[in-house]
Amino acid sequence: MTPEEPRGPADPAPPGRPLPPGGPAAPADAAAVRRRTLRRAGLALGIGALGAVYLWHTDPHRPGQLLIPCPFRLMTGLLCPFCGGTRMAYDLMHGDLVTACHDNAVLLVLGVPAAAWALARWLAAGLRGRHRPLRLTHRGNAVVLGIAAVWMVARNLVG
Repeated sequence: MTPEEPRGPADPAPPGRPLPPGGPAAPADAAAVRRRTLRRAGLALGIGALGAVYLWHTDPHRPGQLLIPCPFRLMTGLLCPFCGGTRMAYDLMHGDLVTACHDNAVLLVLGVPAAAWALARWLAAGLRGRHRPLRLTHRGNAVVLGIAAVWMVARNLVG
């Protein structure tokens, strides 16, 4: 088809623009979005449950446990904004809120509720058949990075 030929209703590309590789994009089917969301949520829940079972029986407060060390702390000796997150999760699973707050207060007070809210919105949209990607805006990135930087500096200065 040349640009001079009239386009029919089945031609999705506007005049003068080539079709994307692989043909035109098909509109997302709501049932397919629901299935994909449930499959991804189930996979994440299963992996999270396996990790939680392992962590339940592995006390990160004791040395010598088989856990992934923080690469930032290994390289610099400083605490990153997420250091203490594994200990915090362990303490929360065992019902020790005070110790969890001592492990990483900012992650507990801000990070856990924000992640729960974002995942709940993603899951609700997916179950309604709408695709909602998990991503932050530029302002959201700036806020998260700013809080993380202030928290990292503060916890390393205080000790």
